[in-house]
Amino acid sequence: MHRTGNPPQGDGKLLVVVGPTAVGKTSISLKLAQRFSGEIISADSRLFYRGMDVGTAKPTASELLAVPHHLIGICDPVETVTLGQYQRLAYRTVDEILGRGNLPILVGGTGQYVMAVTEGWGIPEVPPNLALRAELEGLGEDELARWLQVLDPAAAKKLDTRNVRRVVRALEVTLTLGRPISEVQRKSPPPLNMLIIGLNREREQLYERIDRRVDSMIDSGLVAEVAGLLDRGLDRALPAMSGLGYRQILAYLAGEIDLEQAIERIQFETHRFARQQATWFRLDDPRITWFDANKQMLWAEIEDLVAHWLDDRPATLAGT
Repeated sequence: MHRTGNPPQGDGKLLVVVGPTAVGKTSISLKLAQRFSGEIISADSRLFYRGMDVGTAKPTASELLAVPHHLIGICDPVETVTLGQYQRLAYRTVDEILGRGNLPILVGGTGQYVMAVTEGWGIPEVPPNLALRAELEGLGEDELARWLQVLDPAAAKKLDTRNVRRVVRALEVTLTLGRPISEVQRKSPPPLNMLIIGLNREREQLYERIDRRVDSMIDSGLVAEVAGLLDRGLDRALPAMSGLGYRQILAYLAGEIDLEQAIERIQFETHRFARQQATWFRLDDPRITWFDANKQMLWAEIEDLVAHWLDDRPATLAGT
């Protein structure tokens, strides 16, 4: 068993649970882990930060004790975890769980992180070169597009060349590595037998669950949590502090809005976030077996599907 963080090399199995925020992924993943000797790997970028628990709906202390969890609370809010770093950590964790004879269960709603692992995205590890960026930005939109067409025609076809930031990054990577970014970014799926389960709910019901969760966060001390982060000297401009729930409470604490407005904004923005997640996890994606999370027989159907998949037998029940 290797520890490099490269894609796993064996023929192990990886169970993946996806779906929008507040759909019920946590409860199902806990039951799956307990039933099938699993360990949960978080694919939620909001859960990376230590000390940011209430506003990110982190698993409770009892849930963390009930089942091994990984990639939760792995950095301080002043730090960042890049997509490439996460991918390496996730692959290494999958390897270690398989090495213990357990089932890795990747759970989350951050589409980029799930897809980076399951599809094996090529992620260029090129740190920002501010001087090169400034020089490229000075060329102007049309000249940047011409450069990209010459240096990487494949990337020029895919990128919106009006998005100067993305074009500059593509050229930065290409010029730094001496290889087209489209070549670096080629996907190489890990050699794992994957089952991807998707949980879905009717939109209005999902919104109601989101609203109740936000109310629960307020009752559980979200305002105090954010105030405590400020007391620690954390800058409001930090990426971690701009997350859902945090930026709205920061506005409240700054006297820009009242608490009722902050709560309404968190709920509204979370509804929008759930809609955005649907662009990553599509109901017509043939790789995902979808289940109505409100269905009475939900657990029985998921348990049956996973049991048959683990035994390499056809399932007798199908998702909806």
